[in-house]
Amino acid sequence: MTFDCTSTLLATGGCDGTIKLWDVVKQYCTHNLKGSSGVVHLVEFHPDISRLQLFSSSVDCGIRIWDLRTSKCICVLESHYSAVTSLAFSPDGQTLVSSGRDKICSVWDLKKKAVKRTVPVYEAVEGVVVLPGKSDYSQMGVKGEGLHFVTAGSKGVLRVWDSSSARCVFTQTLPDAPALNTEEVHLLHTRYNLNLIHIGTWSYWACFSLLMKFVGYNDDILDVKFLGKDDTHIVVSTNSSQLKVFELATNSCQILYGHTDTILSIDVFRKGSMFASCAKDKSLRLWKMDLKSGHVHCVAQGSGHSNAVGSVACSRLKKGFLVSGSQDCTIKLWDLPDPLPDVGCEPVLMTARLTERAHDKDVNSVTISPNDKLLASGSQDRTAKLWSLVFGVFSSLLWTRSWPRPQRTAPSKSGAFKNSATFDGHDASVLKVIFVSRGTQLVSSGSDGLVKLWTIKTNECVKTFDAHQDKVWALHGSSKDDLMVTGSADSTITLWKVSPPDISYLSNVLKHS
Repeated sequence: MTFDCTSTLLATGGCDGTIKLWDVVKQYCTHNLKGSSGVVHLVEFHPDISRLQLFSSSVDCGIRIWDLRTSKCICVLESHYSAVTSLAFSPDGQTLVSSGRDKICSVWDLKKKAVKRTVPVYEAVEGVVVLPGKSDYSQMGVKGEGLHFVTAGSKGVLRVWDSSSARCVFTQTLPDAPALNTEEVHLLHTRYNLNLIHIGTWSYWACFSLLMKFVGYNDDILDVKFLGKDDTHIVVSTNSSQLKVFELATNSCQILYGHTDTILSIDVFRKGSMFASCAKDKSLRLWKMDLKSGHVHCVAQGSGHSNAVGSVACSRLKKGFLVSGSQDCTIKLWDLPDPLPDVGCEPVLMTARLTERAHDKDVNSVTISPNDKLLASGSQDRTAKLWSLVFGVFSSLLWTRSWPRPQRTAPSKSGAFKNSATFDGHDASVLKVIFVSRGTQLVSSGSDGLVKLWTIKTNECVKTFDAHQDKVWALHGSSKDDLMVTGSADSTITLWKVSPPDISYLSNVLKHS
């Protein structure tokens, strides 16, 4: 569907082979255009509203021109041999550029209704934009006043073409996106950049500097944490080898490359400007955010585990060390490099100071106490262990608790620990639990997609939120205790507002998928 230049008419094409025009102001259908072959997947108004012409394309790969005065098709432009994906008009409205998945762009003379030139672009093109003729594009190799257009498609690059010579005069790629698969670049680069070109400032775009990225589909959300001095961002690990950092105010997204397999866990240092990630590629990475620009870059990396690294924990008091837990049954303690490299420098290597075989099966979780003196580890072997951290080493094993089979309630006796309360209410596995409201309440998430708010004093569930459609793997609270974020296998990230601590209430303020 598309609007005309006045935003008063809306054209829609459907699976029934018809095109309908709608008066947006008066809210009724003005035209019902019939004659297309099969599904109509593209509609576009001519920019000169006085012409009252609509262009469309359907499964027969032709481009139909409709006269809106008579509601009839006056011409079918035939050149493409596969789906036409985009139409763009020259500033004077006399020339049309069409793109297709047949790896060509056709330049049409709308007066003669004939092809002026066919430009082979050697990739399936998803979008095309004609460059306005008044700006200076000399930085891109554009010379003369001929018609130039930009394409984006399966190769994941923006390219500028000279229509008169059918030659590519400029290619722009994302500087920080090495070795991306074509589908991912197609989504980020094509869908976003071409829309931004329409609304952006052309003097700024003279050499296609990237302003922002938007990401819609995220696949399974495996972990999410607040990031930034005032929790201005969230960092998300999905079912991929790239991290995504979202700015909450704008939903603008950074894609972080480095890992080569699925990232399983994230943890953030206390001040929120640095965080660590671990992945199935048996490695850890340390990332740092520039608090002024919001740009995140990798400053260090470490390897040494012989299997996937499933959990990582950062020291709490200061930026001193990391602890990782792996499927190789070990936990490792890593020193942070000092000093950290500057922005743009290659990440330095981290070396594990200590390795301990902690469990008999996979280490699922590690966490460090607020005073940096204790480390807890949980394993597939159904045991949880508490370790003493003295001068940054595992000096002794303080406590081990073993469960003969999975249980819903906490153990009643376990060394020096005593079960003071049991919260019963979830009908499926509880995946995450955090404290909120200054430690007076708990929030839990489960395999049933539910998020529950509990009051510790009464052991009661005061509210249940049916927020997700699948397992809620990720749950984290902000440093100011006023926000909470959840991530799920249903591919959605939900941001919650905790208001105020003495009121048992959470409200959903943002959800995107």
